[in-house]
Amino acid sequence: MAKVLAYSRTLRNFRVSNVIPSIWTKFQHTSAPLQCSSKTQPLPKKEIVEVTFVRPNGERIKAKGKEGDSLLDIVVNNSVDLEGYGACEGTLTCSTCHLILKQEDFDRLPDKPTDEELDMLDLAFDLTKTSRLGCQITMTKDLNGLEVQVPASVNDART
Repeated sequence: MAKVLAYSRTLRNFRVSNVIPSIWTKFQHTSAPLQCSSKTQPLPKKEIVEVTFVRPNGERIKAKGKEGDSLLDIVVNNSVDLEGYGACEGTLTCSTCHLILKQEDFDRLPDKPTDEELDMLDLAFDLTKTSRLGCQITMTKDLNGLEVQVPASVNDART
């Protein structure tokens, strides 16, 4: 008990300014405004990109998004009515955002499908060699004007 009382008296008398005076004064509050010496540049404005979704009946739906948006983002942000599209909200646990690209568009995609995406595509209906999941395609200015075919039916791999 005596050790506890001695320790508590020591803590009561403890002051940071007595232990580290040079550091303490360095961080004391001052009312002078701080000078900012940052050399960062403003973020570049993202370009608008356009995508055309072609339904099985031939109906063409044009939608706009920004560079960096996935095709799923563009569908959701433009309220494009595609039955069951993006049921897992881009978490790679379904195949409802399955799309079919033209070979030349497929070849110019910056990223190849991951193993996880290929596993989900194996469960998709109407699979082709140029099939991709829309949640995994990130739009760039080079993909502006992309046209994708929406399959006739979707398979929600979660069910």
